[in-house]
Amino acid sequence: MRYFALACDYDGTIATHGVVDEKTLSALRRFKSSGRKLILVTGRVLDELVIVFPELNVFDLVVCENGAVLYRPSTHEEVILNEPTPEVFVRMLEEKGVRPLEVGRSIVATWEPNETTILESIRDLGLELHVEFNKGSVMVLPPGVTKATGLKEALAELGLSKHNTVAVGDAENDHALLSYCECGVAVQNALPQLKERADYITEATHGAGVAELIDGIMTNDLAYVVGNGTGKVDRHRIHFGKKLDGSDVTLEPYGSVVLVAGPSGSGKSTINLGVLEHLMQAGYQFCLIDPEGDYSQLHGAVVLGTPKRAPSFDEVLQVLREPTESVVVNLLGIPLADRPGYFQGLLPYIQELRARHGRPHWIIVDETHHMLPSTWEHAPELLPEVVGNMLMITVHPDQVSSSVLSKVNVLVAVGKHPNDTMRSFAGSIDQSAPIALTESLDQGQVLVWLCKEGMEPFLMCPAYAHGELRRHLRKYAEGDVGPKYFMFRGEDGRLHLRAQNLIVFMQMAEGVDDDTWLYHLRRGDYSRWFEDAIKDKSLASAAAKVENDEETSAEESRMRIKKAIEDRFGTLP
Repeated sequence: MRYFALACDYDGTIATHGVVDEKTLSALRRFKSSGRKLILVTGRVLDELVIVFPELNVFDLVVCENGAVLYRPSTHEEVILNEPTPEVFVRMLEEKGVRPLEVGRSIVATWEPNETTILESIRDLGLELHVEFNKGSVMVLPPGVTKATGLKEALAELGLSKHNTVAVGDAENDHALLSYCECGVAVQNALPQLKERADYITEATHGAGVAELIDGIMTNDLAYVVGNGTGKVDRHRIHFGKKLDGSDVTLEPYGSVVLVAGPSGSGKSTINLGVLEHLMQAGYQFCLIDPEGDYSQLHGAVVLGTPKRAPSFDEVLQVLREPTESVVVNLLGIPLADRPGYFQGLLPYIQELRARHGRPHWIIVDETHHMLPSTWEHAPELLPEVVGNMLMITVHPDQVSSSVLSKVNVLVAVGKHPNDTMRSFAGSIDQSAPIALTESLDQGQVLVWLCKEGMEPFLMCPAYAHGELRRHLRKYAEGDVGPKYFMFRGEDGRLHLRAQNLIVFMQMAEGVDDDTWLYHLRRGDYSRWFEDAIKDKSLASAAAKVENDEETSAEESRMRIKKAIEDRFGTLP
């Protein structure tokens, strides 16, 4: 299930001339009885609303006064979300004869053409207020208050995300509401400007349009809105890269199951970081399973677990209960052989949370061949029929559970021999691999196969992360790579100098004697460490060139290795 909440405007949307008819009310009750949540978001003042709409308790929460007040129908509690409008402003409007004049907890409302007097009074008093319009009504609110800000508070109280919410409205003050939610809908009688902005427009007007919308949500999660030709829903698609002709490649944020496969050091984690950056920017929640501690310093997510202690299931779930928080589950504190069992034990709890709240929106699994191996006997029982929003990373697709691989609809093959990876994947799910597109990839290219759509594979230049990537890479320069440290030993094994990151590596490199430095250089130890532990193929390649230059001196090779590092990671201390 994708949509767990419906946020409805009142006047002109569920109500016609201020009244909600019985058919609309029945549809609202049917929606609520399904376990989903209903939120009313209106510009009306609460005292007036409870009179015109006695059935207010059909809604789980009510946002009044255009986002300024939150009301709980079950307990009749009010929460004032903003400061009240200054009394001096109200008195001035009364003295100027503004009629009608409705004063709420935070809102002051009247009708056109009183907006000129309203704006002059705000200016004369030097107040920081803003004005909203709604089909002839004029509303004055504290700065920054919109229907979207009020809905944000309501969703937080319900533990739901805007990405699992549909909003429906009809007028000017509904623009922010529709933009905020995953799917914004306008009823047929809505203003043309709102229809232009909406992701979908109902065929019926007013409450009948809302009933139509409810039927669509409960029947198939508005599947007909996705790919309906309007292009509006594309605002949520995840930028994944560009084809060689320059056209964009995107991922549907709901229903994509992506497998990134290829040899070590071929750029799999860098592709993953590009997806993570987009998810964080868009506010999608993710749970990243990190067996090797490669993401222990990822900014934008809560990292649980250390090399000495694994996080409990409750700790992980506590973070994920907050719709705006994502989590990295670091498994270094668990013995290698026990890590698959930990994840397989955690997975049912994550799926239960998804069933109740639609989150985490994405599950990301590194080292999938180890976490969900082909020997996993319980995969068919624990994996639901539809596994959506998942990204998996592996070196060995043929060693991943076939039940897991059968869900994949996007294969990304990286490395020198992408066709080998594609054939390995296809063979694991008893599917014929497409005809080879290329025997090798140029720098910065990957091979993408949309394997459920019957399309031929195509070459793509991935969308790499920017700020988040740089911060992640700094881990290797400043942080701790854990058990994959570099050890300066020397030819006779006299030394035991451990470098846990690139800064320490270069400090030790400058301090060890020439014989020790050259011993590791000639063995190719530096390029091997850069590829296996630092996971940077380009750095490893640059180091290999130095290692293969038999005429280079210890001093010169140190300088060339340091330059290669700083070209990639910036100047080191």
